[in-house]
Amino acid sequence: MATSGWSTYQLRRQLFSIGEDFWVQNAQGENVYKLDGKVLVLTQTFALQDVNGNEVARMQAEMLTLRKTMDIERGGQVVATVKKAFFNVLSQSFTVEVAGDGELQAQGDILNHEFQITAGGQVVATISKQWFAADFMYGIAIAPGQDEVLLLCIAISIDEMSERDRR
Repeated sequence: MATSGWSTYQLRRQLFSIGEDFWVQNAQGENVYKLDGKVLVLTQTFALQDVNGNEVARMQAEMLTLRKTMDIERGGQVVATVKKAFFNVLSQSFTVEVAGDGELQAQGDILNHEFQITAGGQVVATISKQWFAADFMYGIAIAPGQDEVLLLCIAISIDEMSERDRR
């Protein structure tokens, strides 16, 4: 699934229905994070929790915006904002503004759900559904030394913003 030493996780695609929770599993199939999704009047909120139910990050999107964005928060502070570029038929791209740490880029194929996340031209994570036989599953492989929670949140944000386009 990934280069040696990379951390891998599996997630469920098309997971965001009102109140649906699910587990993020590591390569050994162990539950490591729980995602709790909620849709409020004008916002969509997803809390990433550890196995003990402690919130480690929160993703929030405004529902009525022209350009899709999702903020990633830790401890009540926005640590990153994922911004979707305007639609391109052949591919999708996202810019991730990381507070105090520059930018990440994500480029991929909406139909096949294949993305690469890069920092300074180097791949720091890959997102793929080809690693699984089930169409509703996808995986993320994260390079060593990267912020795994942040990259999981970015992958979930990309999936949610892409899912709206696939509907």
